[in-house]
Amino acid sequence: MDVLQQPQSDGPARMEALAKLPVFWALEGRRVVVAGATDGAMWKAELLAACGARVDLYAEGNDEALAAFAGRTPQHPTASVTLNRRHWAPADLDGAALAVGDCEDQAEARAFFAAARAAGVPVNVIDQPDFCEFQFGSIVNRSPVIVAISTDGAAPILAQTIRRKIETLLPKSLKAWAALAQSLRGAVNRRIEPGPRRRLFWERFADRVFSTMDTPEEGVGGVLFADAERLAGAPAIGHVTLVGAGPGDAELLTLKAVRALQAADVILFDDLVSSDVLELARREAKRMLVGKRGGRESCRQEDINAMMVKLAKAGKRVVRLKSGDPMVFGRAGEEIAHLDRENIPVYVIPGITAASAMASRLGLSLTHRDYAQSLRLVTGHSRHGGLPDDVDWTGLADPRSTAVFYMGGRTAGLIAEKLIGEGRSPETPAVIMSDVSRPTERSWRGMLATIPEGIGEIGYDNPVLIAVGDVFSARDKQAVSIERTLAGAC
Repeated sequence: MDVLQQPQSDGPARMEALAKLPVFWALEGRRVVVAGATDGAMWKAELLAACGARVDLYAEGNDEALAAFAGRTPQHPTASVTLNRRHWAPADLDGAALAVGDCEDQAEARAFFAAARAAGVPVNVIDQPDFCEFQFGSIVNRSPVIVAISTDGAAPILAQTIRRKIETLLPKSLKAWAALAQSLRGAVNRRIEPGPRRRLFWERFADRVFSTMDTPEEGVGGVLFADAERLAGAPAIGHVTLVGAGPGDAELLTLKAVRALQAADVILFDDLVSSDVLELARREAKRMLVGKRGGRESCRQEDINAMMVKLAKAGKRVVRLKSGDPMVFGRAGEEIAHLDRENIPVYVIPGITAASAMASRLGLSLTHRDYAQSLRLVTGHSRHGGLPDDVDWTGLADPRSTAVFYMGGRTAGLIAEKLIGEGRSPETPAVIMSDVSRPTERSWRGMLATIPEGIGEIGYDNPVLIAVGDVFSARDKQAVSIERTLAGAC
């Protein structure tokens, strides 16, 4: 069966539930109604005019601020503001694209809402969620790039804080670059057919945008067109990127990993990759579960290799998403060698390996200089299910080293037996952790001799780490030392 037609996994939906649908509405030259003589009403009128709308503002009284506002010439060429010094009437809503009201009381809000609904006009009553069919978000303006943030009315101050954060991330020059992209789009579409080449052009454009704080230099359009011409004549080239997904917490991903996920056409992911990590991928990317788990039905490595080659030769950008770091117990070497033989470009983006995540969760250095001069990462099982035959158990028993066993849940008792048999003290501190960094994380602390009891408590259905070494007593000894110091000072 063609790999592109294989069913996707039964994992999470590509889009979780949304409180509201974010929509960007074209208002150039269209009539909108704003009712109210308040600052809020004037701000909404100004916002709508900035989008090119013809604003009919209905406001009673002779307020000078209203007159000054209505007298200003909008910056948008299709916009206008007409001040009607009277109360709105239902007939005023006929034919409007939108209706916004700042109403004095619930009765007027209800009436304005009902009149707009009767006229078939989408309506928003300011600060009255029950009478709103749409909401205004907090805006970051780099038009034609526009970012809008909504908290569904739950926390407007939070939305404003998010907006300030985004403001610091998006350079002011983005406006000019986006305008350049707008001017080039038609020509690029004529030169490069839809598909991987066109997306590659725009990804290179985006990389250029965020590599500088400056506005586009003169002549950059010609350089980009030359790039487009070169891409148009080149054969479609796909590639594979091995990406480390880390131990599960999506916030531990590198920025480079996130960029790869958001540029992928196809994502081949392991069974241990968390749904939170997959949520960061491009929505259009095809996701295929190719995980391998001990004691369970799994994809064969040969099939995964063939799948990567076929997809890449079809011009696809393939992300091989692996739990932890792809270069630590992830068969990355086999996959890279196979791709090299097929002349497929391959890249590697490292991730946080589970041992590092475990150390951070425990607040312990795995190579604390008072306790360990080496760190050994060891596979806890062979392809046949037992312990590997070629492990240096004598070296692992060195009391000046820290040993972390991956995937050793089913062999935990044998690991303890081997280490003790090679002379490691049965009282050496030991830690067992499962689902490191995830909400389901569990941990056990004890001694080397009691590891079988610990694995019985933690279980091995989920990913397990077994760590042995004197470093795991460091914080306890430090706490005792501090207590003695404080006692001596009293």
